[in-house]
Amino acid sequence: MGDVFSQLSVSLDGYVAAPGQSVQDPLGRGGLRLHEWAFATESWRTQHGLADGERNVDAEVIEEMTAGVGAYVMGRRMFGGGEGPWDLTWTGWWGEDPPFHAPVFVLTHHAREPLSMAGGTEFHFVTDGPAAALARARAAAGDRDVCVAGGGSTARQCLAAGLLDSLWLHVVPIVLGGGTPLFDGPLDAALAPEKVVAAPGVTHIRYRVRH
Repeated sequence: MGDVFSQLSVSLDGYVAAPGQSVQDPLGRGGLRLHEWAFATESWRTQHGLADGERNVDAEVIEEMTAGVGAYVMGRRMFGGGEGPWDLTWTGWWGEDPPFHAPVFVLTHHAREPLSMAGGTEFHFVTDGPAAALARARAAAGDRDVCVAGGGSTARQCLAAGLLDSLWLHVVPIVLGGGTPLFDGPLDAALAPEKVVAAPGVTHIRYRVRH
């Protein structure tokens, strides 16, 4: 059985999204700056069906994280579409061919039938909590890893519940001053650094989670 891990970009002051999140600004006003390091890479652009991109240490980190993933878990806000009952015309932020190419289990309070997309991505909507979503993701992934893709609240819940084996933090040297914090209270777990990769615009740190 593979690892269950999460990976998040975070500001120096501990936020994974900026203030003012909305359908127009899902990461808040200025929140896209947290991910500029990834947008420029060959790896990210290839996954999203785009050409060119830089071949650098950031691209290598993305490839390391995604190579062994067999299933994903994400929160309702990361999938998008607003709060409350589903608008069934909403199929995510990623177009007809999302970059996951694996089963994705979306945490929600509102039931919805599975949604099959191009490229092998299939969204499943789970209404009975993170542990149930991860159990289904583990079964779907088999011997491969499960990635808790976000957002911050979902990753925090899984970490607090002892459901993560490891955590990648991509620390971006900006100060947001507010927004969605990764940590908003005591954590009954120890994060032991296993790997640090320094790059010009971000520092990647992989932690082993010890409960």
